[in-house]
Amino acid sequence: MGNWIINHGLSAFILVVWMGINIFLFVYYYLFYDQGPQFEYTRELLGSALPWARAPAAVLNFNCMLILLPVCRNLLSLLRGSFICCGRTMRKQLDKNLTFHKLVAYMIALMTAVHTVAHLLNAEWYTNSFQGQYGPLAGNLSMLDDSSELKTTYLNPTPTLLVFTTIAGLTGVVITLALILMITSSMEVIRRSYYEVFWYTHHLFIIFFAGLVFHVLTDFIWLNPLLQTWMWVIGPMIIYLCERLLRFIRYMQPVSYRKIVIRPSKVLELQLVKPGFKMAVGQYVFLNCPAISQLEWHPFTMTSAPEEDFFSVHIRSVGDWTEDLIKMVENLPEGGQGPKMAVDGPFGTASEDVFDYEVSMLVGAGIGVTPFASILKSIWYKFKDSDPKLRTKRIYFYWLCRETYAFEWFADLLQVLEKEMEERGMRDFLTYKLYLTGWDQSHVNHAMVHFDKDTDIITGLKQKTSYGRPNWDKEFEQVRQENPSSVVGTFLCGPQALAKDLEKKCVKYSDVDPRKTKFYFNKENF
Repeated sequence: MGNWIINHGLSAFILVVWMGINIFLFVYYYLFYDQGPQFEYTRELLGSALPWARAPAAVLNFNCMLILLPVCRNLLSLLRGSFICCGRTMRKQLDKNLTFHKLVAYMIALMTAVHTVAHLLNAEWYTNSFQGQYGPLAGNLSMLDDSSELKTTYLNPTPTLLVFTTIAGLTGVVITLALILMITSSMEVIRRSYYEVFWYTHHLFIIFFAGLVFHVLTDFIWLNPLLQTWMWVIGPMIIYLCERLLRFIRYMQPVSYRKIVIRPSKVLELQLVKPGFKMAVGQYVFLNCPAISQLEWHPFTMTSAPEEDFFSVHIRSVGDWTEDLIKMVENLPEGGQGPKMAVDGPFGTASEDVFDYEVSMLVGAGIGVTPFASILKSIWYKFKDSDPKLRTKRIYFYWLCRETYAFEWFADLLQVLEKEMEERGMRDFLTYKLYLTGWDQSHVNHAMVHFDKDTDIITGLKQKTSYGRPNWDKEFEQVRQENPSSVVGTFLCGPQALAKDLEKKCVKYSDVDPRKTKFYFNKENF
């Protein structure tokens, strides 16, 4: 329980506070409209539909205030790296910004559905009242003129045709459609296979917020001024506009190529130089290539070390944008410069904290090895310069790949590290294990024939490649036995299924005794 509290306690507390505020706003405004004497005649016309429409509106205002903040990457980086008070536990919460962004979006979708259904009932019930179906009082009230002298009666000023003929009705339809498109295009299957669809559709948030402000300004807001949306969203909108302005400034800053390498495994390595650019291990940048798309920005973890005079990214061909970039580079003339590239960042990730632990377990899946390339390079430089500030005593590195050629671009770095550790008599400092998860019998037969060789037939390393997936129970038990009183940071850049498995192992193998081994889980989020 203590380990769970350390790993998830603050996240759970934030979630409880957020849900508590949502529940409070809903209940408060529901009772306000359901029991307030000033709405007596309105309830006579509409029954309980009015509080069911206004309570979700209050919750929507609160969540629309929050939805932009988790995607203000520069603000999060400022909080993450500039304030001493932002400790390791708080930084872990900032790394879950996209998870919180999704939760807020789900709440907005739910409250929008309730709000919409309630207003449709409002329209139907008001029409029925106008026709005298709910008694003489409701019928007489609905016949009253909607003049300025009568607005103190707190009647619902809904016109007969209100859904598609008023600003409130039209903006309500527009923002609801925009919300539906944004949420459906954000599904993982769309993001993975049709990223451009997700990217462009998500920018409907501009229409959503503009329509939301106009919708509320004209939608019976005299009933309660506190429901005015602009009062809630003006602050986050200003922050987000500053964020976009900073991105534009960075877009205009020149970026030059130091080196371009195309690996046989369809992995493109770009070594870039940008004036004033400073990075830390494990950080990522957003890249934009105007020749492909003026608007699309894609995140890539940097594989270079802070000690180097350039920063590099490795780009695997997984979609239209990356395929177009690789083809463009392949067709460059001899000695030609690459296409214009804009860079936004760097931005912090969980991997920045790797040197805060005495022992670290680094787990990469496929191209997810990139943040650990930066870390291992930085360690090599620190050993080379005999950095006294290096706190890390031991690193366990695991890399899971589906195809053999995926190991190619990273094996050179591991060979250098392997040789460096042996020369310094620190062979136990770095323990690395490579796993080939996609293989057939021919691979196994080839490995068996060359089993007696000193180096691996795939990577050329002394550590032989394993076939299949790791036995994580065995691996965690080994780390715990070899580090009986250490705090172990477990870092993953890989799929969610693997993240759930490793998170459970961290809890399972953390000792109850605070003096013994503890595992803390950290995951990259983009």
